[in-house]
Amino acid sequence: MGRTIVIIGGVAGGASAAARLRRLNEQDRIIIVERGEHVSFANCGLPYYIGETIDSRDKLFLQTPAGITARFNIEVRVFTEATGIDREHKLVHCRNVKTGEVDQIPYDIIVLSPGARPVVPPIHGIADAQNLFTLRNIPDTDRIKAYVDISQPEHATIIGAGFIGLEMAENLRQRGLAVTVIDRGGQILNPLDPEMVRPLEEHMRLHGVELRLNEGVEAFEQQGSLLRLTSGEELKTDMVIMAIGVSPENELARSSGLELGIRGAVKVNASLQTSDPAIYAVGDVIEVKDRIQGFDTMVSLAWGANRQGRLAADHINGRESSYSGAMGTAIIKIFDLTAALTGNNEKTLKTLGVAYEAVHIHPNSHAGYYPGAAPIAMKLLFNPQTGVIYGAQAVGSSGVDKRIDVIATAIRGNLKADELADIELSYAPPFSSAKDPVNMAGYVASNIMEGLVRNLQWHEVDDFTRSGGLIIDVRDEVERIAGSISGSINIPLPELRDRLSEIPCNQKIAVSCQVGLRGYIAARMLSQYGYPVKNVDGGYKTYAAMAESEPQNLEKQGTLASSTAPAPASAVVRVKEPKGEQRLILDACGLQCPGPILKIYETIKSMETGQQVEITATDFGFAADIRQWCSKTHNTLESVDVSGGKVKALVRKGVRKADADTLPVQNFQVTEGTTLVVFSGDLDKTIASFIIASGAAAMGKQVTMFFTFWGLNVLRRGKPPKVKKSVLDRMFGMMMPRGTRKLPLSRMNMGGLGSMLIRYTMKRKNVDSLEQLMQGALDAGVKLMACSMSMDIMGIAREELIDGIEIGGVASYLGAAEDSAVNLFV
Repeated sequence: MGRTIVIIGGVAGGASAAARLRRLNEQDRIIIVERGEHVSFANCGLPYYIGETIDSRDKLFLQTPAGITARFNIEVRVFTEATGIDREHKLVHCRNVKTGEVDQIPYDIIVLSPGARPVVPPIHGIADAQNLFTLRNIPDTDRIKAYVDISQPEHATIIGAGFIGLEMAENLRQRGLAVTVIDRGGQILNPLDPEMVRPLEEHMRLHGVELRLNEGVEAFEQQGSLLRLTSGEELKTDMVIMAIGVSPENELARSSGLELGIRGAVKVNASLQTSDPAIYAVGDVIEVKDRIQGFDTMVSLAWGANRQGRLAADHINGRESSYSGAMGTAIIKIFDLTAALTGNNEKTLKTLGVAYEAVHIHPNSHAGYYPGAAPIAMKLLFNPQTGVIYGAQAVGSSGVDKRIDVIATAIRGNLKADELADIELSYAPPFSSAKDPVNMAGYVASNIMEGLVRNLQWHEVDDFTRSGGLIIDVRDEVERIAGSISGSINIPLPELRDRLSEIPCNQKIAVSCQVGLRGYIAARMLSQYGYPVKNVDGGYKTYAAMAESEPQNLEKQGTLASSTAPAPASAVVRVKEPKGEQRLILDACGLQCPGPILKIYETIKSMETGQQVEITATDFGFAADIRQWCSKTHNTLESVDVSGGKVKALVRKGVRKADADTLPVQNFQVTEGTTLVVFSGDLDKTIASFIIASGAAAMGKQVTMFFTFWGLNVLRRGKPPKVKKSVLDRMFGMMMPRGTRKLPLSRMNMGGLGSMLIRYTMKRKNVDSLEQLMQGALDAGVKLMACSMSMDIMGIAREELIDGIEIGGVASYLGAAEDSAVNLFV
């Protein structure tokens, strides 16, 4: 006589458990109780049916109730809700949701698989919203699709920038809706680290999706057609998708007295048994262990639910089985980009206090010379002493999935980070490179583990320079046109050995290139010449992803259509091409950054003013690079098209002078800089310098003030910390004025009385003080730079200077002056 096994809930976990149970035992009576109509469907495919990538609703159904019964001899009761469990008498209480009829099902074993429900917070006015949707099941999908098909909304707001929210953003955009995504966090896709999602955020904006991060919804008004945001702004919208997360469907477990854990999830042991050994639980409703660090968590992913259902069925039938935790391996497609991850992210490791090292690489998806190669941004996290791999993340247009899958397998097989270099992976030019990106991650990790290089992370760079460190950019000069680390000096790698005399021996040194490779070569070279040096991990490409705190306004730049009106997903604005006008075509696909920039640079030099060149690249970072490059080089970016896995830019040599009918896009305005060398330490001259600098900054110019010799006294602290100095340096410091309050007048100083009179007169006439002028200049983006050579001569240490300044040498000054239309010596 067989047992009666009741499975509460279908889809991934319940359906997998039911099928496995029948394959292992023909005698048991198996009953599936499902509150809805559908037992087995592809819930991960729901957004793509709404977006019409999946063209048939029937394709979503993996098995029908009739099909399950026929194939497996399993009793399926749809529209039946389990309302309670009488554990003492082993009865499941049920209710037919259509008729209200109640029933009891005796059981020997229960498998709970109710899943999780979307979280809907108690926002003011949300109950009255007529256009609010969540996405969990087929009925939800039908409601959303019918609303889009029939009501034809023009604008959708998605609250929540997680996996479901972003998949809905893409698919609604594909349907022609303008889309705004709102999230209280500072980034999309919280399981990834911030520098890894910045390219995704930029990519979404390129496709016309408006992202409002660090923002929330305060209230729903006008039945949901008007959202009042926490920032005080209002947002008009036609429909709202709530996708801020899920919570476990734990009512049945709670009312039955089962033990609950984190966020109300059902606690289970390694065999998936709850606190009642006769009741198993699987899927989104349960608490699991993080496989790598061992902490309790919830992981709402399909793979885990399927695996848990099978393992529960095995244990029910006396087979050895154990679920040892989740790594959270996941992947998402966002327009033309893919993001994937496995294991722990850096935020988790920091929170847990785990010692780790991070490496960033930017290899191609396959051999660069074979068509279609595209860069992958990869991040590997590991223990630098033991080599234990904690996690990995990757973003790119192709090849991301298999790299993360290989690393997930390596973690499961307990391989060490340096052993990734040893994995023999299939290679042919259309598929990979002789050194696969996974191998490359292993090589970089082994360099760190062996002590061959020390890395400087992107988030450490600014503090490094502020504390007196020197960044040497070893890229070619032309590469810096598209951006560079502030305060860095440029010594191209081929010239480095011959210019060692320019590198100070008594200063902290770091090297940087575009993606980290040339930086590593430079770091190895300099370390062998006695320099203690670090390499900026992932190069300028990783640093630049986080360097700009404000997202670029693509609509104002004129290269893309407004994201507030329906448009195709590529969201491109093109100019009319005059009859007979020829354009050059450049193919930069497969080239690593800065390859596309270098290619267009060489081409533009040979072109006539007014000619056009169209360049296509597979590096999505090129969309941002070409805007910067055109701005810096006085050329016109006429359009950017991001679609089909490529970036296509149309550039005209020179600034095009045409009327609005001929040129519907706004040209970039090149901002000319202003440089001031502040040699004087006099109060009146210093005041004049800051007035000029603030005025130039107010006109939109990039302003650099270079303080040298006596001008350094302007930047000194009034009460500096104690610094160990030689006797001569200490005497020098005592004789010089310390800070702005001690500066003399150039004329009629009268023992300091003149300075006091000037300050009094400025205050009476409502003119900002020197200190206010300095702060205003900093707030306006004026760069204050202290001459390192002068500091050394005058015995001034970095600790004696005020906050907010940079240290640089003559190369830093000349670099700023080169971009300046005005250069003053005060």
